[in-house]
Amino acid sequence: MKKINIYSSSLALAALLFIVIIGMILTGNLEHAGLLILGFFASLALGFNGYKKTKGLIFTTMIFAGVTGALYYPQYFTNIKDFQFTVLIIPLIQIIMFGMGTTMSIKDFAVVFKAPKGVIIGVTAQLLVMPLMGYFLAQISNFPPEIAAGIVLIGCSPSGVASNVMAFLANANVALSITITSIATLLAPFLTPLMMKIFAGEFIEIEVLAMMWSIVKMIIIPIGAGLLFNKLFGSSVKWLGRAMPLISMLAIGLIITIITAAGRDSLLEIGGILMLLVLIHNIFGYFLGYWYARLFKMSEMDARTIAIEVGMQNGGLASGIANSLGKIATMGLAPAVFGPLMNITGSILASYWHGKPIEEKKGAIIID
Repeated sequence: MKKINIYSSSLALAALLFIVIIGMILTGNLEHAGLLILGFFASLALGFNGYKKTKGLIFTTMIFAGVTGALYYPQYFTNIKDFQFTVLIIPLIQIIMFGMGTTMSIKDFAVVFKAPKGVIIGVTAQLLVMPLMGYFLAQISNFPPEIAAGIVLIGCSPSGVASNVMAFLANANVALSITITSIATLLAPFLTPLMMKIFAGEFIEIEVLAMMWSIVKMIIIPIGAGLLFNKLFGSSVKWLGRAMPLISMLAIGLIITIITAAGRDSLLEIGGILMLLVLIHNIFGYFLGYWYARLFKMSEMDARTIAIEVGMQNGGLASGIANSLGKIATMGLAPAVFGPLMNITGSILASYWHGKPIEEKKGAIIID
């Protein structure tokens, strides 16, 4: 009972802070509300932790706290003396990819050969829907070329580990979700640079081979190391498999915070329009991914899976690519906005589908 009181009191405090923040907005004092907004998100996260239905929103809430801190107090998230925090982005992505590798084995990919239909449909949906949608939105945005290219970059990136979590919450096909994420991620070093050349070449110059090598360093090498580590030590370090999801979430949150701080000025100038375009990109990813799967007569469970895989892209990887090109404060803005938004919309969609169970077996990838 005591714990419940703490959690409910935190939610009440969050509600009170929200009212105060609204009042500051209405009176034109939003620039002084930084600490109050941080307190709001912290109270909200603590309150959410007390209830099973809202625990899935804690990560998203803390990301928004990080973004708030970066917008109001960017000096704490950009550098310490001569050390620039942006140099941490690629190592953090490598940690996330290593963690993905430790949860995988070569046997996981055997399903591609046993039942390829769902994997092929999921991967091709990613390759068609999001790049084309990103190109269209970049064209109509009237943003500076490097910022517009960031919208395309999100569309050309594979799905990330967050999609696997949302697939589980949505009563979707988790095995299929993990397989699509793995295959799309391993294809990214080759396909992402080529798609960027096609769809973003008119915005910025794309050096395909340089980008390929950059993504290989961020994806293939760490995942390969994780696979090897899992094979050699997997049974003796099971704690690592439990710890890596938390480490990955913390790494994603830190990446988004650093990028937001680096691109703060541009984000404040175009933030509202960019947020709207990124939201459209995200929602159309879910919608078109779902109906793309249905077009090929995939089951409801698999269609949900593919919708989530298409709509939720790997913003961290996109940020790493932008950073490797030296354009983190411009091309990196769309990924920084996409990350928090997709976690909100993904949580809402997963909660909606969780309340609409489907009568299908969930033991394996259900593909004809």
